Amino acid sequence: MAENPRVRQLGHRIQEVVARLLDTRIKDPRLGFVTVTDVRVTGDLQHADVFYTVYGDDEARAGSAAALASATGLIRSEVGKATGLRLTPTLAFHLDAVPETAAHLEAALAEAARRDAAVAELARDAAYAGERDPYRRPSDEDGEPDGERDAADDERDEAGTGPGAPGDRPADADATA
Repeated sequence: MAENPRVRQLGHRIQEVVARLLDTRIKDPRLGFVTVTDVRVTGDLQHADVFYTVYGDDEARAGSAAALASATGLIRSEVGKATGLRLTPTLAFHLDAVPETAAHLEAALAEAARRDAAVAELARDAAYAGERDPYRRPSDEDGEPDGERDAADDERDEAGTGPGAPGDRPADADATA
């Protein structure tokens, strides 16, 4: 489903206003280093989910969440003044899980790279259990795979007795009989 351009534009505008307010107007000491990462607005423009990240530990995240909860009314009134909408959307702040997800993915990729290196190390010194090329190929009269020629093949060709020689085909056998 395509997103309405007005909804997308309002989301960007709310993100700018909230980020500016957190930087300049909100003076709560519990508020840590907060970055507004995304704003999702419903299609009827009545509700906006504001996603944010906090630089720091769990204590800084909890303090920032409490500061944002207490400043929601002020932020909503400023968003209403800045957007000029008849009905200002309600705001809900959500801690964005992107940094934790990125750290988890980086750890998984590092583990996969470590395991690949271990497998490559084992494969470097490994030998084949059977033949190097285990697939069967059709062979000619002397037991060699087709396509490989040797001196015996050249001698048969010169003598006219090898495969494909004039007397080798059934049609030629009928004509000489």
